[in-house]
Amino acid sequence: MRIARFVVDAEPLYGVVDDAAENVRVIKGDPFFNGVEFTGQSHPLDDVRLLAPIIPRSKVVGIGRNYAEHAKELGNEVPASPLMFLKPNTSVIGPGDPIALPEFSDEVSYEAELAVVIGRICKDVPEERVDEVIFGYTCANDLTARDAQRTDNQWARAKGFDGSAPLGPWIETELDVEDLGVQGRLNGKLVQDGRTSQMIWGVKALVSYVSQAFTLLPGDVILTGTPAGVGLVTEGDRYEVEIEGIGTLSNPIVRR
Repeated sequence: MRIARFVVDAEPLYGVVDDAAENVRVIKGDPFFNGVEFTGQSHPLDDVRLLAPIIPRSKVVGIGRNYAEHAKELGNEVPASPLMFLKPNTSVIGPGDPIALPEFSDEVSYEAELAVVIGRICKDVPEERVDEVIFGYTCANDLTARDAQRTDNQWARAKGFDGSAPLGPWIETELDVEDLGVQGRLNGKLVQDGRTSQMIWGVKALVSYVSQAFTLLPGDVILTGTPAGVGLVTEGDRYEVEIEGIGTLSNPIVRR
């Protein structure tokens, strides 16, 4: 099931996107708390504006250097345990929303990633029970200001600036994520091409590990790391993240 968040006549709604991605059926309220109950209304997908499928209630947790080749291309060692960082919910934007390059950075890079969306409050989750706490999965772009990352002792500014976490186009609730293709395209050119099976720590290990540090709330998001091929974006570019079984997240780059 593909859960989308969208706007019709200035009213934000949730809905279920059909298999052909042509229509979205409106559901009552918030599916994270009310489940899926259809209102009987539907809209052509082309007639609505998709929003970020979730604005996390509390946090986005990023995982750094979770693909060995990505760590290598930046001259870093593979960490001994998952490398975590936080992004505020103000970093989240939706499909089609412009990514505004921050004034403090001249080196912003793209990072195509699988995002895990948490569905229930949880803490210290054993790996064998991780599936019970996952609501679904979506595409993410973990944008990073590389120059700030080099100069700052913490990654808050480099990873957490406004608009640095595009999510979308929707949440896929039924998906085997053990071996999915993760691709990134810069202005239509394929620049990242990996598979989730190449991750050093898989989804179950990551969710369990993160939950040891943080209580996870419904709507929290975990970014699982990016494959090799990262590079810089500039004003006028467009970056697309495509994940097998989910869809494509596309955003233009602007400088204000």
